[in-house]
Amino acid sequence: MRPVSVWQWSPWGLLLCLLCSSCLGSPSPSTDPEKRVGSQGLRFRLAGFPRKPYEGRVEIQRAGEWGTICDDDFTLQAAHVLCRELGFTEATGWTHSAKYGPGTGRIWLDNLSCSGTEQSVTECASRGWGNSDCTHDEDAGVICKDQRLPGFSDSNVIEVEHHLQVEEVRIRPAVGWGRRPLPVTEGLVEVRLPDGWSQVCDKGWSAHNSHVVCGMLGFPSEKRVNAAFYRLLAQRQQHSFGLHGVACVGTEAHLSLCSLEFYRANDTARCPGGGPAVVSCVPGPLYAASSGQKKQQQSKPQGEARVRLKGGAHPGEGRVEVLKASTWGTVCDRKWDLHAASVVCRELGFGSAREALSGARMGQGMGAIHLSEVRCSGQELSLWKCPHKNITAEDCSHSQDAGVRCNLPYTGAETRIRLSGGRSQHEGRVEVQIGGPGTLRWGLICGDDWGTLEAMVACRQLGLGYANHGLQETWYWDSGNITEVVMSGVRCTGTELTLDQCAHHGTHITCKRTGTRFTAGVICSETASDLLLHSALVQETAYIEDRPLHMLYCAAEENCLASSARSANWPYGHRRLLRFSSQIHNLGRADFRPKAGRHSWVWHECHGHYHSMDIFTHYDILTPNGTKVAEGHKASFCLEDTECQEDVSKRYECANFGEQGITVGCWDLYRHDIDCQWIDITDVKPGNYILQIVINPNFEVAESDFTNNAMKCNCKYDGHRIWVHNCHIGDAFSEEANRRFERYPGQTSNQII
Repeated sequence: MRPVSVWQWSPWGLLLCLLCSSCLGSPSPSTDPEKRVGSQGLRFRLAGFPRKPYEGRVEIQRAGEWGTICDDDFTLQAAHVLCRELGFTEATGWTHSAKYGPGTGRIWLDNLSCSGTEQSVTECASRGWGNSDCTHDEDAGVICKDQRLPGFSDSNVIEVEHHLQVEEVRIRPAVGWGRRPLPVTEGLVEVRLPDGWSQVCDKGWSAHNSHVVCGMLGFPSEKRVNAAFYRLLAQRQQHSFGLHGVACVGTEAHLSLCSLEFYRANDTARCPGGGPAVVSCVPGPLYAASSGQKKQQQSKPQGEARVRLKGGAHPGEGRVEVLKASTWGTVCDRKWDLHAASVVCRELGFGSAREALSGARMGQGMGAIHLSEVRCSGQELSLWKCPHKNITAEDCSHSQDAGVRCNLPYTGAETRIRLSGGRSQHEGRVEVQIGGPGTLRWGLICGDDWGTLEAMVACRQLGLGYANHGLQETWYWDSGNITEVVMSGVRCTGTELTLDQCAHHGTHITCKRTGTRFTAGVICSETASDLLLHSALVQETAYIEDRPLHMLYCAAEENCLASSARSANWPYGHRRLLRFSSQIHNLGRADFRPKAGRHSWVWHECHGHYHSMDIFTHYDILTPNGTKVAEGHKASFCLEDTECQEDVSKRYECANFGEQGITVGCWDLYRHDIDCQWIDITDVKPGNYILQIVINPNFEVAESDFTNNAMKCNCKYDGHRIWVHNCHIGDAFSEEANRRFERYPGQTSNQII
């Protein structure tokens, strides 16, 4: 960092210090001496940018020298210990890869390992003081709970005199303020300072500066503005300048990372010969329609994206997946930073990145890991343009999948929907706002056909993540004085950003069941499960069995045979069954639980077990054109943790009427030799077909991603044997590869290559 003066400085170069037992060499009395026991004269502080007072890069002073902590093996338990050292009650999170900027000096600790109960960081295991192989690009940070330990003395908080920060940036339209449609894409740049909002002097203002501002506000790029118009307008308006000399490189994730200068309080001549800085941002495809730039966006030819986000609770966040050789795979988090994350965000039509996530924070992927050690400068147009290392099997695991959180434009969508009557802010009866200026009113949504997909969109618009449940009856949530139903026939695909984007009846309200008790409600959650079928196992275990009818009475009772079995000559004869094993993984961030509680599970005497879900899986044989020629289904008679990853413990077991479900990081195995784990193909003629398996087909249980619930295989049946090949999850291939799969003419021989 370059040296700065009191008034000409990068505002984050002077940092708020939070010291433990003394500050700047002057001991401060403490009413809680045990809080500092074991610190051995160490001092701690939070540093970096941009940040709040209870978060930042952790710095330790030892032997008179300040240094940092490497993020290798850093955990939330270590963050708890450090937050207590800093005078906070606990940690709510931690960061890696120098999120708050790289520090300077020594790296005091590496491979820090704490249980979370230590009184001092000196009690935690590490490589030893000053022994590290890290760089400052790997500095760790903590996010503490904004609550002080009892007895913490505020005299330990030293604020730098005249400490100024650029905490917030906005675009203010030069005309029509408050009447322009959202998101606002063009206007004056304003920064929030302690005494209010101020403009930025445009002397020396560059396209790089505009690029950074637009990225902060959720826009991927910028365009030229009509300088003459704004110069003429500036002569007629009064301005309050607070910032000047802004010089960005263009790759910064926040304006505070740029070189800039603040005006002093006694500066009388501000921005002589200049005017307020103006930017014009280009919205991404998701937000172009609402900003009136849809035509411009559609005029650009767009091929299939080579990067996507999966598993995020909100738009613009998720696990990063990239397309290579027509197959989607994940990115290893080694050297993953804000520059690489920002390239991903802008490539997808969002702004710069707010966070670069590591450690599979957005859930683990499945299949290939395509990239590792991605090193972007921040100027690349695609993640594939960044230098990277091709992955090998031993290099990385899915527990290291990288993720991002992107800056999004403010659309105000969350102000047009609300929940009422619930026990918490995450549940309640859904109310929406309709009408125009002067005629705005709140109303309810008809509960007819309201389900999980509609609830997912409502929770997304509310900013509350996923939907646990979509409810058609809400009589137990009093709606107060709101009784009018203003929306009906809502049908969503689950990908919409707002309920307005879903199909609905418009102004003509049609509701089969009237009254407020039959209006729509939701229960939202920040996490959700994500089920995924192990497609390779299906391909490896598929075979044909001719099973005698006298062994199929229970299966017939549970409707696991084709309809023609009803007219068979029981108990003589047999049915031809295509058998296979199903291994269903939960790769989400919440356990998969049946929608119905144990009190409503159905007992099946024949097989001697309870069904917690009537339909858990659909099995189908389709012709190449999609016509169904055979079908089967599987009830969830026993959802349990058959096996788990090494560091995950089983939680669900069906024995003794136990709780059913699939824990995150575990899988449930339905072996090929159990009843109903088949498709009855007795009536299927020889030919080429598609085997399709769909988990949770009726969306009874909410998941973070329904696009990966289907699996398809090519198969050839010659009347005696069957060959199953090319099994894959529905969204694992590129669009072109999926088209090739659907056009596949089938095998002309039994040779499968």
